[in-house]
Amino acid sequence: MTPLARLLVASQFAFNVGFFAVLPYLADHLGGTLGLGGAMVGFVLGLRTFSQQGLFVVGGALTDRYGPRPVVLVGCALRVAGFVWLAFAASAWSVIAAVVAVGFAAALFSPAVESEITREALRVERAGGHRRTRTLARFSAGGQAGALLGPVLGTLLLYGGGAGHFRTACLAGAGVFLLVLAAHVRLMPRRTAPPEAREERPGTWRTLLGDRRFLLLSLAYSTYLLAYNQLYLALPAELDRATGSQAALGWLFALSSALVVVGSGPVERLAARADRPVAVRAGLLLIAAAFAATAVLRAHDGIRAALAFTVLLTLGQMLVLPATRSLLPDLAGDRRLGLATGALSSLSGLVVLAFGAPVGALLEHDGPAPWLLLSAVPLLGLALVPAPDRGSDAAATMDGGKEAAPRHTGG
Repeated sequence: MTPLARLLVASQFAFNVGFFAVLPYLADHLGGTLGLGGAMVGFVLGLRTFSQQGLFVVGGALTDRYGPRPVVLVGCALRVAGFVWLAFAASAWSVIAAVVAVGFAAALFSPAVESEITREALRVERAGGHRRTRTLARFSAGGQAGALLGPVLGTLLLYGGGAGHFRTACLAGAGVFLLVLAAHVRLMPRRTAPPEAREERPGTWRTLLGDRRFLLLSLAYSTYLLAYNQLYLALPAELDRATGSQAALGWLFALSSALVVVGSGPVERLAARADRPVAVRAGLLLIAAAFAATAVLRAHDGIRAALAFTVLLTLGQMLVLPATRSLLPDLAGDRRLGLATGALSSLSGLVVLAFGAPVGALLEHDGPAPWLLLSAVPLLGLALVPAPDRGSDAAATMDGGKEAAPRHTGG
């Protein structure tokens, strides 16, 4: 990998370490230590998700206009301030303000880093290096490694419970983000956006949102995200049904993250040899198989069903995520890559928000039927993936101002 790619992968790893050291334990802190009611806890957690995922499009647009460096630096600084604030917040309104700051920081940082790693992967591919999907798969693996280590760090810091321990975890998370900020101040190139990208042009938004292929990819990605979120909704419910507790949930989450880290090499080589739309479809097919396998196995062995669900869903994610990101330059071009990255997350987040309650109601019914119905969701996404446009690489490259290089087929 290039030095910039290594920086971005390392920063994604560190960012997730700091995030998952604190946020998985926020609900318990709010309801236990601070004594907030269930409705308020749910509101705060929902607000954090909205201020992050729902505002990705803002971070993406700012990245296109001002370049990734200032957006990343502001996002890191805001995340440090948000976690320090959360460490000492003692009232509901103070917690709400801190959580919004934490969420919006990610809405700035993540689209900037994701669009920049995509640009870097594209530069490597155009220079005759390995396929862009390989770099993006390593980026995803770095994030999952952080998601694997973060909860472990949080558990160690929170050992014994109490407000003081949660405060220590928050301050440790802030320290991690401070290191990420320092690394980017020192190492991230001062690359500014081209003058035409810095001009606010409403037509840019209309053109992107009116692009049929981009909207189809966004809808296909939405079915993936809706299905993947069942790792946090359907899987706990299934474990409760099968074992009477969710004791195995942490181990299954750890298995999911470990699979991404360990399996990233073989999967990235497989994805690099396939056309990107084919990789997305293969991943969605694996995710559909995860729900179908659970529908079959749950009647005989609930733990085995949960294990199959976790493994197949994770393998599908490992194909869908980097392949989808690598398709964005073909659809949006270089200049609008930040906006496209943010819009993809925001649009899919809205779809998940709209269908979250119906899916939750569906899962209240026992039996294989809910799982078989959910297996149809990624199959719908499979049909929505836009067909490859053989001229898209050249068009996207011309948008970036360079002549297209031949597609590299090596791994």
